[in-house]
Amino acid sequence: MALSAELKTFSNRIGYDFSDPELLRRALTHSSMSSATRTDNQRLEFLGDRVLGLVMSEALLKADGKATEGQLAPRFNALVRKETCADVARGVDLGQVLKLGRSEMMSGGRRKEALLGDAMEATIAAVYLDGGLEAAREMILRLWGERLHTVKADARDSKTALQEWAQARRQSPPRYEEVARSGPDHAPEFTIRVTLDSGQSETAQAKSKRQAEQAAAAALLAQVKT
Repeated sequence: MALSAELKTFSNRIGYDFSDPELLRRALTHSSMSSATRTDNQRLEFLGDRVLGLVMSEALLKADGKATEGQLAPRFNALVRKETCADVARGVDLGQVLKLGRSEMMSGGRRKEALLGDAMEATIAAVYLDGGLEAAREMILRLWGERLHTVKADARDSKTALQEWAQARRQSPPRYEEVARSGPDHAPEFTIRVTLDSGQSETAQAKSKRQAEQAAAAALLAQVKT
């Protein structure tokens, strides 16, 4: 089955023409829309994360032939983390073509960092399976663009950055709590709230507690720095 006009436009935005359109449809289908006849993007997300990691590892080594492992690791983490994937997804307007169940759609799922990041990784896997590693590498390097060269050597994950922000203001370390858990046992979704001594807080949802904590920390960082 050929791509719809909407998905064809998205395919043009990411710069890849699929031989098997079903791969792209699957990559853009959230678990809230899965059924016996509709497969979601979770398995593709798993693969896409690994493909992205390989491509970024190679690219960083090529870009800086003198950097040590200790210098490369934080740059790598900054380039592959969920926040960066979500930012890339926003750049190609992925949220507009994400297939979501009604509850996710009503709760703003098209803007959720975790969902966007997951779908971006799944899209990478779809390109990899359809066209091979070279096709995936070309798309990744083009979409990540200048990030590869401008990522800071001291780039930190959001939880670390938020903790340092709080400590610099003589506040206690941020407090993280699980406020909700939904979905089936084999594919749970966690909602985590992070709170500062000041009372400022943010919540985020993801498929693992670690991802949800990072997303919540990123959201709170954005709030306190506004």
